[in-house]
Amino acid sequence: MTSATEYSQELAAGTGEEGLLYRITARIRQSLELKDILNTSVAEIRAFLGTDRVMVYRFDSDGSGEVVAESIHQQRLPSLLGLHFPADDIPQEARDMFLKARQRSIVNVANGRIGLSPLDSPETGKSLRSENIYYRAVDPCHIQYLTAMGVQSSLVVPILHHDPQEQAARPRLWGLLVSHHSTPRSDMKQELQVVQQAADQISVAIAHSSLLSQARAEQQREVAINRITNLLHSQPTIQLQTALEATINLLGGIGGRLYLESTKEVYTFGEQPTVPDESASIAIEEHPLWQDWMNESKTGNIWAITDLYKEPHWEELAPAFQSTQIRGMLVIPLNYRQNFLGVLSVFRKEVEIEIMWAGHRDTNEQQKLPQLSFAAWLEQRKGQAPKWKPEELTLAQALADQFAIAIQQQQMYQKVQAMNENLESLIEERTAQLQKSLELTRVVKQVSNQIRSNLDYKLTLQTIVREVRKLLKTDRVLIYKILEKLEGEVVVEDADNNLRSILGMKTPLECFPEDYARLYVRGRVRAINNVASEDLAPCHREFLQSLQIKANLIVPITMSNQLWGLIIAHECFAPRNWQDEEMDLMQHLADEAVIAIQQAQLYESSRTAEAAAKAQAEELVQALQQVQQTQAQLIKSEKMSSLGLWALGIAQEIKNPVNFIYTQLSDISDYTHQLLELLRLYQLYYPQPNGEISYQTETINLDFLINHLPKILLSMKLQAERINSMMLSLRNFSYSDLASMKSVNHHENM
Repeated sequence: MTSATEYSQELAAGTGEEGLLYRITARIRQSLELKDILNTSVAEIRAFLGTDRVMVYRFDSDGSGEVVAESIHQQRLPSLLGLHFPADDIPQEARDMFLKARQRSIVNVANGRIGLSPLDSPETGKSLRSENIYYRAVDPCHIQYLTAMGVQSSLVVPILHHDPQEQAARPRLWGLLVSHHSTPRSDMKQELQVVQQAADQISVAIAHSSLLSQARAEQQREVAINRITNLLHSQPTIQLQTALEATINLLGGIGGRLYLESTKEVYTFGEQPTVPDESASIAIEEHPLWQDWMNESKTGNIWAITDLYKEPHWEELAPAFQSTQIRGMLVIPLNYRQNFLGVLSVFRKEVEIEIMWAGHRDTNEQQKLPQLSFAAWLEQRKGQAPKWKPEELTLAQALADQFAIAIQQQQMYQKVQAMNENLESLIEERTAQLQKSLELTRVVKQVSNQIRSNLDYKLTLQTIVREVRKLLKTDRVLIYKILEKLEGEVVVEDADNNLRSILGMKTPLECFPEDYARLYVRGRVRAINNVASEDLAPCHREFLQSLQIKANLIVPITMSNQLWGLIIAHECFAPRNWQDEEMDLMQHLADEAVIAIQQAQLYESSRTAEAAAKAQAEELVQALQQVQQTQAQLIKSEKMSSLGLWALGIAQEIKNPVNFIYTQLSDISDYTHQLLELLRLYQLYYPQPNGEISYQTETINLDFLINHLPKILLSMKLQAERINSMMLSLRNFSYSDLASMKSVNHHENM
């Protein structure tokens, strides 16, 4: 709303036709609210025409209308603002002419004439070249209608709406710009043109307001979608229940459901239908009627039901909603890339509608007589089912798409999680197998290392029984050695602390017959899972039971086709089913035991040969030591002679250049001292040298050079003297070595 000063400035801009259009256009530019624009427009047009009332009449979707803006001069006519008029008050033929021909009408009640001025041809829809006014007699009913309203003259101009987003679409009749006067008056053609231009400006304002409303609705829709999207895509678990509640509230529902096809899971919120008793165990979505609809709607069709009691295909399920306030329903299939995932349902309750009519209306039969009173009359309509608006359907579809994406992601996540669990189970199983294999490898390696590091086979056998018992988690493991005449003895044992030791025990001959030995030589492995039920010789069973053995596993140890002994595992507290991998472990370690025993036997046989060769080896060692001493003396003498000759040559080669350098250093030192003295005299008698000399003095750092140069020469002289001293020592060493090898003329000595 503008201030009084601004409004005065607008009035000052002109009071004629141009001023009217200027003020309406200025209001359109200043305000984005359609209500303000319409109020300003009717006030300006009424002031321009000088009539008693100017109003804007807007059509509803059912053909009825409402006065949405009004300007009245000094209350000469009653106010109609906010009142509704039925569709029959403006016949369909008149509305068609308003739309097709943009026809304007001018009515003079006093002379009973109406002037019609179309802008377009009703047949072709093209604009006419001239704006002529054609007069004819007014229908008597219309005369009575205007007279009852207190109107003696009227002017009606259609207001069309062009959707800016659909350029190719035909315009629609949005409303009417109406001028009423309580006394007869003649509307000039020029006034009609100005009012038409004002109506065109109002059409532009309506288009702008429509765009603004759409933009605001789109923004609100995006905010709502983003809020619900955040609930749906908040990993690791999506908030389906919370998102369903937010969706139902956003769409103005009183309840709703989310049905997932894959799991038959149902999320509910608010009021729910009551399924008949015979179907109480199933969800309503699994009812045959609902299933038939889902099969037809999997392609993405939305089922928007305004009144479920008037839906012809809903009669069978309608009783389930009678105990609720549910009247309308929106059912949306959830699809993701042609994959049907479920159904989203929103329930809407019945509403009460209040309409303020212009005069009492007979709602039971069509009004046949002209309206004689336009006093406000309130109609209350109960149990109404509001229609689903297009923007609500668009929003619902957008939200359904987000639900579909979230559900698809959740199902994929659950599948991946199930695959991960299966994979983890498989990994655990494989890991257990690998662990057993590693334990077997470790035990075999440990026994192998024991064999290599120790030639005492009994220690190796003790390691075998200890590791086998630990790996098999059994009560006792022992090695039974076969003696002469098939007698045997337990030579190694590892047992539970609660069991008595049988180390050194011998078995009765009758418990180990000769045919047993032949079978073991051939590689027989015997697993006795239950001593009480196994087919055993009576002596053998009694012997095992006397030792409280419930199950045992026997693996032979054979060497060179001879039975050396047996590795035996005992289970003493309960029967046990021995596994193949346990038998393989025993067999592997029996082979390692054979290696250990063979190695021990080889060791014993080699000890005799070792003792016999020991004396001869000592003699050879002494002879070798004498030869090595003689050889060392000869090598040392030869090396010293060669070294002396080499050192003498080197000393002679280094001495000459070093003597030269040492001799010249003395002269260089004197020359340097003389040059420095001369330089000092120059500095004394020429303290201000030219620029180039000063620059060069700073560049070479003359003071540092004068102090450092004598020190360098002195250091060089000292190093030369050191080298001479080293050469002298080297020559003395060489001569002393050569002196020991000097030839002698024994004739002269004699």
